[in-house]
Amino acid sequence: MLVACLVVLVPILLADMIRWEMVARSRGTATVVVAMTVAASILACIHVVRMREAWRASGEKFTAIFERAGISMWREDWTAAGEAVAALRRAGVLDIEGHFADRPEELRAICGQVMITDVNAFTLEETGAPDKSAYLGPLDRLLPPTDQTFVQWLVAFGRGDRYFRSEAHVTRADGQEMDTLFTAMLPRDPAGFSDILVTSLDITAFKKLQTRLAAAEAELARASRVTTVGAFSASIAHEVNTPLAAVAANAQAALRWLKRAEPDVAEAVAALDDVVSEAVRARDVVARTRSFLGKAPMDLMRIDLVRAARDANLFAERELRATGATVLLTADAEVPPVLGDLVQIQQVFVNLIVNAAQAMAHSPGRRHVSVTVRRQGDRAHVTIGDSGPGIEPAQRSRIFEPFHSTKPGGMGMGLAICRNCIDAHGGDIWADDAPNGGAAFHFTLPIATAAEA
Repeated sequence: MLVACLVVLVPILLADMIRWEMVARSRGTATVVVAMTVAASILACIHVVRMREAWRASGEKFTAIFERAGISMWREDWTAAGEAVAALRRAGVLDIEGHFADRPEELRAICGQVMITDVNAFTLEETGAPDKSAYLGPLDRLLPPTDQTFVQWLVAFGRGDRYFRSEAHVTRADGQEMDTLFTAMLPRDPAGFSDILVTSLDITAFKKLQTRLAAAEAELARASRVTTVGAFSASIAHEVNTPLAAVAANAQAALRWLKRAEPDVAEAVAALDDVVSEAVRARDVVARTRSFLGKAPMDLMRIDLVRAARDANLFAERELRATGATVLLTADAEVPPVLGDLVQIQQVFVNLIVNAAQAMAHSPGRRHVSVTVRRQGDRAHVTIGDSGPGIEPAQRSRIFEPFHSTKPGGMGMGLAICRNCIDAHGGDIWADDAPNGGAAFHFTLPIATAAEA
């Protein structure tokens, strides 16, 4: 490196020496000037060489760390995506997620412009890929159409987030899907988008274990519910049977008093009074039971419905993937929070999103679950629509009834639970036809006032 540098600089040095010597002869200082010029030039050359050597060493050190890391690492060029987000911001678009919800093809096109420029050796070992060419190229080759996370990258770019972390499923080189947890530091300037370092952790086995544990917990909960319902039913039956037996006995006694040759009206009236008393007692048993089941305290807080919808989307991700459905979320720029129980509201979102996805399970073409959150006066209005077969008009009056289900093997409790949750929050829920076919479920909730906690 030093020799090459001197080969380039020697002619320049000679020219400088001749020029300075001619200028300095009249002053009698030619030798000193020439010596100083030569020394300065040589020092400059040495400095440049050292900088280049340090840069090369630094690059080699980074490459060594990149290739030897025990975690999958990807280098990606997001320049086109960064420019697309910057253009939307300049155009005044604040709701990036809503913008692309109406333009899925545009979103997919941007995904195709994100380029994977390198992956480390651990990525190949982990996935069994023969070489790096299996992964290098457009990102859309690896993200399936049902991916829910790419748009969140763009949202993070638009917000100016410092880092991004999320779960996703990618298609491996052998065609199998893999659940991953990935994270990346996001750039602060446009130039940084050309080389974003992404780490990816394979959590496929962990997610499968989670699924098995969830299934086991669900089965345990179901068995517990069956046992509880059995015991509870026996308790109710015991409490109700006593007044019902008294009702029957007193009614029979009243009949006997009235059927006598000389009816004893006074005794019959007394028996009927006992019938009324025992009937009221049975009614009170039922009323206490309903009160016990229907007045569980709620953990009230101010809820961002858009955030609750996004969380529900993640909760339902496995069901969405199984049915090949994608959630498109659109929201007003600012939807005020509602006051409610977050778990119950998320349960409503999850039930309706999963129902919509399952309704389209056998539909041809793209399966989009549209979720919109709007403000209507003093209420927030949520609509969850699908492009499935829709709901028969005759069924709409019954779909929210307990134990009424149109799905094989369904318990018919999902929509009943949704109705109870929305009713408990002072809202309304109903279903009608979606604009482009299929079904649309709507619910409204009162917007929280400034004084409410």
